[in-house]
Parts: sequence; C-alpha cells; structure tokens
Amino acid sequence: MRDLLRAYFSRRTLVSLYNLFFTLSRKLLTSFPLSLIKPKSNDGDIAVAESESLPLLDLSKPSSPISFPIKSLQDLKSRSYFNSFHFQFNRSTVPLRRNSDDLPNRPRVLICHDMKGGYVDDKWIQGCENDAGFAIWHWYLMDIFVYFSHSLVTLPPPCWINTAHRHGVKVLGTFITEWDEGKATCKDMLATKDSAQMYAERLAELATSLGFDGWLINIENEIDEEQVSNLKEFVSHLTKVLHLSTPGALVIWYDSVTVNGNLQWQDQLNEMNKPFFDLCDGIFMNYTWQESYPKLSAEAAGDRKFDFYMGIDVFGRGSFGGGKWNVNAALDLLKRNNVSAALFAPGWVYETAQPPNFHTAQNKWWSRVEKSWGIVQTYPQVLPFYSDFNQGFGYHISLEGRQLSDAPWYNISCQSLQPLLEFNEDNKDIIQVTVDAREASYNGGGNIAFRGRLEGDAYFTTRLFKPHLQLSSSPITFSYSVKSDGASKLGILLSFSSPSNETKSILLTPQEAIPRKFSDMFLQNLATSVQAVLEWTVHETSLVMDGHILTEISAFCYKPENSTERAEYVALLGHISIKDHVEYQQKPDSLPPASLWEIEAHNIELVPGDSGSKILRVKLEWRHKHPEDSSVYTRYHVYAENVKSSDLRLRKVLEQPRSETVFLGIAHVPAYYVAELVVDSDVKGVRFVVQACAEDGSSGKLDDSPNLLVELEGLSSTMS
Repeated sequence: MRDLLRAYFSRRTLVSLYNLFFTLSRKLLTSFPLSLIKPKSNDGDIAVAESESLPLLDLSKPSSPISFPIKSLQDLKSRSYFNSFHFQFNRSTVPLRRNSDDLPNRPRVLICHDMKGGYVDDKWIQGCENDAGFAIWHWYLMDIFVYFSHSLVTLPPPCWINTAHRHGVKVLGTFITEWDEGKATCKDMLATKDSAQMYAERLAELATSLGFDGWLINIENEIDEEQVSNLKEFVSHLTKVLHLSTPGALVIWYDSVTVNGNLQWQDQLNEMNKPFFDLCDGIFMNYTWQESYPKLSAEAAGDRKFDFYMGIDVFGRGSFGGGKWNVNAALDLLKRNNVSAALFAPGWVYETAQPPNFHTAQNKWWSRVEKSWGIVQTYPQVLPFYSDFNQGFGYHISLEGRQLSDAPWYNISCQSLQPLLEFNEDNKDIIQVTVDAREASYNGGGNIAFRGRLEGDAYFTTRLFKPHLQLSSSPITFSYSVKSDGASKLGILLSFSSPSNETKSILLTPQEAIPRKFSDMFLQNLATSVQAVLEWTVHETSLVMDGHILTEISAFCYKPENSTERAEYVALLGHISIKDHVEYQQKPDSLPPASLWEIEAHNIELVPGDSGSKILRVKLEWRHKHPEDSSVYTRYHVYAENVKSSDLRLRKVLEQPRSETVFLGIAHVPAYYVAELVVDSDVKGVRFVVQACAEDGSSGKLDDSPNLLVELEGLSSTMS
C-alpha cells in the first residue's frame, strides 16, 4: 500500500489520491487484480522526464536506441511510433523456434514479466554496462512470456523477443487501461464499432512489425454497458486480424471487467467472463482463486481447458499457497487438475534480493517450477544447434577464445540456448556445475564451470540439454571447446533412443584420453580430433545414427587413467555445436564477403570533447545485396578503427584487431548507433567494420567484412 501511494503521489492531486486510496481499499477486500500487484514505477517511464520541469525525450531525434511504451490513445491512432528514430532498432530478428505455430495440447505455463514497472536495463537495445541487470534463463519451463507494464501499450523490448523465440517461447505485449483515465480511454476507443476495429488493427500492426506474438488485454476499469458490444468487437477483431497477419499469434483476455461492464474479478471461468474467452485465444485468471476453482473452470472451458491460465502471484498476495518459495503448492494443484498456469512477476527473486545471491536464488526458485511442472521445451529439435551458454550479461566478450572486450555488459538479446542444469540445493555433488560469466569464455561471455574433487576412478555426469533431434542417414558433426589443466578431462555423453525404443549412449573424448574402464560402461567411445585455439581445446567428431533420436546431451567429468595428479577438478566448457556434416563440409571458409554488403552512415555529428578531442555520433546501416540470404544473420559485431594517416585506404590486416581497433558492441538488427565515440585531435577518419554472425556460432572474417570509412574533415564519408 505504501509503495503504491508513493508511486502515485507526485502525479495525483489530493482528491485523486483520496479516490485511489478508497478504490484500492475496496479492491484489497476482494482481490488483487493484475494492475495492482505491482505499483507503477518511475523506472518504467522512458518517454517522460524524471521531473515535471525537465523536457521530454524527443524520440524522433538520434540517441542511444531504447524500447519504450505507447502512452496515449492518440499516439496509437496516429502511428507516431513508426516515425521514431528507435523503431528500426526495436524489431526482433529471431524467428520463433517451433515446428508448429500452434501451442501444445497440454497444460501450459505462461510467465508474466513485471520487474520494477518494466523498461529498466532491458530498455537499452544495444545493451548497457549493468552486468547485475535482471534476466531469465529458464525458458525450457515456459510456453508463453508476457511483457507487462502500466503504460497503455506495452511493447516488449526486442531483447526478450529474441531470446524467447530462440527457445521456442511466444512473446506477448500488454494493452492495459485502468482507473478513471482508463475508463475515459475506453470511452473514446469504443465510441463506435469502427473505432474499436481501428485500434485493434493498430495493435495487430505493431505486433507484426516488431516481430512479437500477440497481446494480453487487461481492461481494469468499468465500461459503459452500451459499449460492451464494441469491447467484444475490439477483442474479436484483434484476434482475427492478428491470426491473418501472424499465424500462431495469440490474444489473451485478463479476468477483470465482466460482460455487463462491471469491474469484478471472477477468479474462475464463468458466464461473466466466458464471452470474452470465446472471442480470443485464452484467458488469464485473477489469482485469488479457491481450491475448487480450477476444476470448475475446466468444466466451463470444455475442450479448451488448456486455454485458460490460472493466475499465481509470485509475491504471494492473495494467491493459493502464498507464492514465493511455496509457488509449487499452487502449481501442483493446477497440474493435478490438468489446467494451465500463469505466473506473475517472477522478478520477485531479484526485486527482494533473495539470498545468497540472485544467480543461486533464481536457479533455486525455478527448480521449484521444474519439480512441479516438468520441462516443457526440448532443444535441439532441428539443426544446426549451437550454444555458448551466454546468459545475456557478463564481464567480457570473446570470439573464438580471443577477448574482444573486458567491460561489464548486459544485453539479453545475446543470450544463447540455455543448458538445463539441475539445481541441487544441498550441494552434495562431488562436482559443482554453474554457468560462470566471470571465467574466460570461448565465445560471447559465458561458459559452464565444473569445480570439485574426483578421487581415484570416480567420474561425474550432469545433463546439459534435453533434445528431441531425429537423425537420418546423413552424418552430423559435433564439436565442443574445453579449457582445463591436463588432469581434468571433460567429455560429452550423448544418449539416443532407437526406432525400437532401445537406449544407446556414446561418449565423446580424445582417443588418447579414453580410460579403458569406460569402454565397458558405454556401447561406444567415439574419439574426437583436437585443435588448440589459444588456451582452449576444440574437440570435433562426426557420427551417423540413422533413425535414432538424440534425447540427452550430458557432460562427463573424469581424470586420466592411473592419474596421480591431485584430486581437485576444474574445467570450463566453452560451447557445443551440432551441424549437418555435408553442409558443414561444403560451407565456405567465411560468411559472404564485403562485396555482397552495402553499408552507409547517417546522422553524422561531430562535437567538441575534452582536451581537444571530439565526439563522433553516427548511425550505421547495412544490408545484404540478396535479402533472401541474410535471414541467417541475427547478430553483428561492430568495430571502429582510428585512422591517423593521410592515406585512408583500407589495410588488410584486420583479422587480428590492432590496438587502435575498438570493439563497439553487438547489433541484432542491420543498424547500429554510435552514440559517444571519442576521437583524438590527430585522427583523420574512423573506419567501421561490421562482422556478421550466424545462429550456428559461425562468424565472418574481419578482412572480408563490410566496412565504411567516415572522414572527419568536412564529415564526408566514403565506402570501401
């Protein structure tokens, strides 16, 4: 209550504050609706000033790309969002990883993100330096992810869309109206059937243009009874238009306003909210339900019982079981009733600083969800498969073992497919397994660290991934990278299911390191070829498993046979890659050369800096000359090289970046805004290099990458 009043105090008159207190008190006696579970926070106000005296941010002018909501009905109607400088940066570039657009026919898990009001560190599209920002990496435990805030139109930042899609999870934005302001908004929006349809089309256009998968509709204010029919038309038309423009898109209604226009949370599916449920793809039930409500709702839903999602507030207010560390009490009940679940605000772990630290507490909390519900996403299902275990934040960035940057960073778009590590609260395993962003990385900024003790002939295994990969007669190439001392060996254990449902295991290790004792344990030990890459050892092998299904990928920790070394065990796993062997062999040495790219500089600005230096600001844009071939590139490394010589021609020595070559950052659209590049007074020009990277972990050679020289004198630009 106190936090909520504080959040509104600076924005409300005393009369409005009294009305808010009265309304909130009444609501607290009956339910905890979605809009009140978390108070509105200034952290989420991107397009507004910190105080009323400061000017608003002009979104039409160049600046560091951000994500932001649409705050007014007029801005939604006018389509002004598409005229902002930031629009092109907000598009998701990772398609949904799913064999089918349809949701699975089983109980599902919906996660509603509401972290400090939204648009915090995740608003910075090109990333920021807060390596302690909030992230989620347990995507294999959910089907749908909703990005929520209290703005009228909450557009999911592309970082969430990119990483969720990579894991097969659909992403929804939120359309919310609330309080007296919301009632006035709905009165305008629903004035006529045509206006209801027009606003529905505006929302569908936004989802399609930005690459996310639909909307949560949250109307938390009374509706004039004569406008309820237009509200139904809004929901129905939005669903129809979205299904046409984005196959598999979803519209989910929140249990709030009823069919007679009253704001009355039902906590179950019944005749007061079912008419809205019948018009769209699902309903998110309020969280103050009783033990019998899931069963009653399932009966009301009939053959659509998986399309209603019983709400659970992770903060625990009013929820069955109390949420927090007891969230599995509600999940267990829902699972027994064979219905779907909606978990609201899992950022509780982060916001309340649960001990001992965020990373451990996060893994512990999600382990409760897994224990109750089980794994719902399996990967890989298709090739190529690649993961460098990057969680979207870290303390350095590497490429093939070479460090590009040693600065802390946060960018969830960079998150790769996440391992399904099991959390053991008692820490009794002989080897502790963690994703570790502080240790050296092979690619990106993460790795899996294995630390502990192995005595004698002991070994240790732990799951990494749970695939469902159907293999054919075509061979596959499997590779992985390891950093360790000579006495800590790390292999990869593959588990298969045969057409007759028999299981088979294959251990991948270097030939000279395979202890004889393991030959009796597995049907096959497959030797890998070994290549040293700086401090890393890259293992590679090919195998054919025609008709088999790859069902598990595990790490296998062991010591060399007859090892007399100390018992301490330390090894880092840098990446895992699986590719079709034929395509891998036929692939050229690098991605498409610079000649197949076009690159331009726009919005160039050079302003005075400190001590005679200058600050360069510029927007880089590039495109492949054959757009149909560019869809595999979802990430680009951007570099800058100061050119001090009067000879501004390109020198072909970029492959190992020189000291004057600076890694600027990572782009996930074919554009990057350089906001504050400091250049010394003797610099004649700056050459920008864009290195394309594919989802399979491959990257172009710097010498073959598109590049552009921006001459500082006269601010003319030339293309190489």
